Amino acid sequence: MKILAIDSSAVTASVAVADDSLLNAEFFLNTGLTHSRTLMSMIESVLNTADLRLSDIDLFAVTNGPGSFTGVRIGVSSVMGMAEALDKPCIGVSTLLSMAYNLQSFCGIICSVMDARCNQVYTALFESDGTSIKRITDDDAMSLDDLGEKLSLIKRPIYFVGDGAVLCYNRFKDTLSDIHLPSENIRFQRASSLAKAVFDNKLYDDALTPEKLTVSYLRLSQAERERKAKLEVKGNDGTCV
Repeated sequence: MKILAIDSSAVTASVAVADDSLLNAEFFLNTGLTHSRTLMSMIESVLNTADLRLSDIDLFAVTNGPGSFTGVRIGVSSVMGMAEALDKPCIGVSTLLSMAYNLQSFCGIICSVMDARCNQVYTALFESDGTSIKRITDDDAMSLDDLGEKLSLIKRPIYFVGDGAVLCYNRFKDTLSDIHLPSENIRFQRASSLAKAVFDNKLYDDALTPEKLTVSYLRLSQAERERKAKLEVKGNDGTCV
């Protein structure tokens, strides 16, 4: 089974082609350019490098959140469009699960974490025995303080992965003893890890038609939160109370 995997959930962007568990090719960018400018050219390039056509792909996979609201939408929309045009199945995968596979060879607790701004993070915990990944907690959005309390109960090595890894390591390094910051080259989201997560968890069995592909933001966007806050402080006559 040939998978085209796409991650555009944060500042970085990556695209990979895998045949079953074998990675054929991967392109990765950390340039700060908007994903709408780079993603389609990356897809074209990775397919050309792997000597494949888009029609050769059996399954389209995308990280569907949490993450950047715009980035997630771009990735999901791209996959929906390609899958619909080719009448192929697709699958949305948790960004946090995908990131955990960056550290599959590590032994300990993996804390996938993304900076959600406003002193909050998107996070989930996984356990790795050096060969396989097991989910411990559901994806969640929480404050850094709440995450610190949760991690303080763990008596095993903890490894941070994701664009929030440095933030969390610096926040907790003086209060938590057994935490670790992996090297930069394996901290960011990677489409190859997304493909690995699909194969290892047999997520292809849950493949969807493109119109059923959804996103998982975990919380409202900043604009939606501000609008909700304004509505909550208004009285019935429309004045603020």
